Amino acid sequence: MKRVKLWDKEFEISLPNADIQTAIKQMAVKMKKDLEGKEVLFICVLNGAFMFASELMKEVELNDAEISFLKLASYSGINTTGEIKELIGLNEVITGRTVVIIEDIVDTGHTIKEVIKQLIGKGAKEVKVATLLFKPDALKVDIKLDYVGLEIPNDFIVGFGLDYDRRGRNFKDIYTLVKE
Repeated sequence: MKRVKLWDKEFEISLPNADIQTAIKQMAVKMKKDLEGKEVLFICVLNGAFMFASELMKEVELNDAEISFLKLASYSGINTTGEIKELIGLNEVITGRTVVIIEDIVDTGHTIKEVIKQLIGKGAKEVKVATLLFKPDALKVDIKLDYVGLEIPNDFIVGFGLDYDRRGRNFKDIYTLVKE
């Protein structure tokens, strides 16, 4: 599909799945090299990162790795609320562990900064960030991103786990909002 309509908005394909898969494979190679020999806990930030995490975990072959999930919310429609709410927390002990946050997209950076702060507060030995997508023009806070799949413009997107009011997560490609 070159174009999709979700609710009242139209979206056009901007990143085909082949490009997404290539970026994930490249990230996995770097991660395996960096994380080999460490006891790693991957934390997938739901809902958006579930597809990315699934594909990434197939590529990162580490013996001492686990995955868990954290659900946060900071969007309403196509706009960020600026407020981060923890909806589902972690049950794993992270004290002394290397934690890799798997995030679908980093735009303003507020969400990821808050997650990093919480994980350090819970005793993580080190916290690394893996994001499939990064919007450098939207960044408002100083954060270090260890693994970035693709840099994209500051446009609203859906697909590959990202949604517009709960729709569009199931698309294998990524679509950009068509400006009216």
